Amino acid sequence: MPPTSTARPDTDVPAEAVAPLMRGIAVLRRLTDADGSLSLSDLERASGLARSTVDRVTLTLARTGYVRIAGRTVTLAPRLMELGNAYLSSIRLPGLLGDEVDALADELDESVSLAVPDGDGIRFVHQATRRRAMSLRFRIGDLLPAERTAPGALFATLWGPEAWGAWRERREADPDGAGFPSLRGRPGPEDDLFEDRVEAARADGWALDDQLIEPGLLALATPVRDPAGSIACVLSVVSHTSRHTARGLRETLLPRLRAAADAMEGRLRDAPPASPPAGPGTLASWTAASKQELGREFVESLARGLTVVTAFGDAGAALTLSDVARATGLSRASARRALITLDHLGYVTADGRGHRLTPRVLALGYPVLSRTTLPRIAEPHLAALAGRIQDSTSLAVLVDDSVQYVARAATHRIMTVDITVGTRFPAYATSLGRVLLADLSGAALEPVLAHSELRPLAPHTLTRRAALEAVLERVRAEGYALVDEELEVGLRSIAVPVRDRAGTAVASINVAMHSGSRTIEECLEQVLPLLRLTAGRIEAELHTAARFTRVAVL
Repeated sequence: MPPTSTARPDTDVPAEAVAPLMRGIAVLRRLTDADGSLSLSDLERASGLARSTVDRVTLTLARTGYVRIAGRTVTLAPRLMELGNAYLSSIRLPGLLGDEVDALADELDESVSLAVPDGDGIRFVHQATRRRAMSLRFRIGDLLPAERTAPGALFATLWGPEAWGAWRERREADPDGAGFPSLRGRPGPEDDLFEDRVEAARADGWALDDQLIEPGLLALATPVRDPAGSIACVLSVVSHTSRHTARGLRETLLPRLRAAADAMEGRLRDAPPASPPAGPGTLASWTAASKQELGREFVESLARGLTVVTAFGDAGAALTLSDVARATGLSRASARRALITLDHLGYVTADGRGHRLTPRVLALGYPVLSRTTLPRIAEPHLAALAGRIQDSTSLAVLVDDSVQYVARAATHRIMTVDITVGTRFPAYATSLGRVLLADLSGAALEPVLAHSELRPLAPHTLTRRAALEAVLERVRAEGYALVDEELEVGLRSIAVPVRDRAGTAVASINVAMHSGSRTIEECLEQVLPLLRLTAGRIEAELHTAARFTRVAVL
């Protein structure tokens, strides 16, 4: 499959464009097209860049936290989602309407999405999906052709002759749809009736996708308009022919879908104006230090160019050149060149003095990373910690009155703690469990302790509830739990919580060791600081990933 293009077709590269920024974005796009991971050799071939350039670009992206390099493999990292988050925050739609979408999906027991236009395609910006054997596989940020979607027909009602001309040229140049990597299968004959479906959508005010994307998939869509009357986004519900017919979907759900769209339009009308850009900013201040440390291997103009994308963040309204320079800490000249480059590549659009991010920013890794999980986020950090301290590390979550191991990094010592992912232990007797129990409120903790059979698993296991509650109070105050030979003779472990954006402990990480390898004092002095540092790094990536997506903990 040929890679998607990063530049606007038939346009010359501006003289002031930042070439390293263009190369860095090309690398991110190639990694996205490859589902997030490539060897350096494959990345060299896919990007068409010299190997030395690929090495410098990937090293710079690794320094920003946007990729990880393990041996000869480059993988997209969750922090890259801050670029897409900047776009999603700037349009404000997920933040203002996301909970309405989630509630509608719960009410209808169907997948519900918000979509925005991107050229002659559409991208989803919010999804509430249902877990079924037949479920929606498209991700936030995936680009889909307008002619094969219900939202696309509604957006096309706004096209003029130039947009229709571009659509026909694309169809002729790419008849197999290779420019849409997330789409399987060749276009069908129904695609040739797109203009008729657009006219029907214009007349009806809604659109139906009757198995245009793939057999069995149905979608019904209606517009959500901004206070000026333009289509801000399209609300759609997706089902399957095993649950509805196309006619039944429309007759059953269209009134409820329209009512939900009306409520969303009310939210848009009542929304307070966007906050002005914060400033002065220091987003780019770290690049000079990185350049000094890494020398010519660090491509400073690439790193600085990407900070321009993050500058849009919560500002909402279009940013002027001065706004961008102030928010990033860049000079006006550097900010201007970055904006010119991003505009040329289609990631920024200019309207007078103002600049806005476009949906194409979501193409920079967001579809791949939007389905990440907490174990996947934690694994490289656990491996790094295990490699540094030469003891096993684990991530666990609370399931009823037990902890379940969901990620693990083991060591290769002769004597090691042998636990596998999926293993469960009673929460009361483990450091991982005590950290999570300590975070529960009194009302939530009571039924867990009442259900727990505090039986002795080893000679030192706490079996009196009063003693356990006193220990949990100390864990709550100190922020860590240390358990010494309570689960098994000779086993000592220390754990800290991993907290979500709201500050709730959704998981915990620990280091487990033989009790003879370190004293308790050495655990507190040597292991605990590194454990907390690792938890902080996991939390940082979790908070980025979970800003506009749901991150599963299992």
